[in-house]
Amino acid sequence: MTTHMNHRMNPRMNRRNSLRTLMSAAALGSTWGTCAPSSAWAQPSSTPSPGRIVSVHGSLTEVVYLLDAQDQLVGTDTTSTHPQAAAHTPKVGYLRQLSAEGLLALRPQAVLGTDEAGPPIVLQQLAQAGVPLRLVQVHHRFQDVLDKVQLVGTVTQRTAAAQALSAQLQTQWAATRRRVQRGAPQAAPRVLFIMAHGGAPMAAGSGTAAQAVIELVGARNALEGVRGFRPMNAESVAQARPDWVLTTHESVAATGGLARFWEQPGLAQTPANRRQRLISLDAMALLGFGPRLPATLDDLQRQLA
Repeated sequence: MTTHMNHRMNPRMNRRNSLRTLMSAAALGSTWGTCAPSSAWAQPSSTPSPGRIVSVHGSLTEVVYLLDAQDQLVGTDTTSTHPQAAAHTPKVGYLRQLSAEGLLALRPQAVLGTDEAGPPIVLQQLAQAGVPLRLVQVHHRFQDVLDKVQLVGTVTQRTAAAQALSAQLQTQWAATRRRVQRGAPQAAPRVLFIMAHGGAPMAAGSGTAAQAVIELVGARNALEGVRGFRPMNAESVAQARPDWVLTTHESVAATGGLARFWEQPGLAQTPANRRQRLISLDAMALLGFGPRLPATLDDLQRQLA
């Protein structure tokens, strides 16, 4: 649908137009849509199960397995590595860099994801091919987890199992919040989150899943006044003065181990480095706002204590 003239336009305009097209299609009741509040997309139990599902977010893939619906899963994205069986499913690329050809080759009857999925042109191509695309809006809060469980339960027709899982997660969440509040230190530690999965290492500012998690455990994001992820530089890292560095297992592995990780710009001048205070967790468990969120917050809070 993109003309040669559109290709000459500003890339931001292309993206805006693509998103406008997608939103218009959803508003007209196309076969795909963005999942808003859970009640807005609930379907009657008589709706036929899709049978062939592709999940393009690791947290949604985890829910598929927890609801014992993996027999409907024909493909996943590269963030889907948990449980271990998910790592061996056919892959369709990274959730933000999907390929229509790779997705359509799996003949999906539904694609599950979040509103982080992209690029927009691929979502548009899926819509044109008649593939239902079900997206959960990301807000970096616990409600995201419940929305994902309800979406997967509806699409896979595991509604009773989804209700039971939601109740279990809410109980875990309430207990986690009580423990975090009891264990919160008087002075909130300054935590710097670093992502280094490949290429230049990035530090997380506001509006990120990393900041949301840091604040949920009563800590403080050391990178203040910056929105989103920014490339690390020695000056900004030293000025951030983190008491702790938080990262992912994948980042430590990609940089060649803990010793090499500490060699990144500016870390040598931080209080965290002097005390060797570094916490490494699974990336999707930490940032995905999926069913492992309560347990991950418990783990992070204990390590920060």
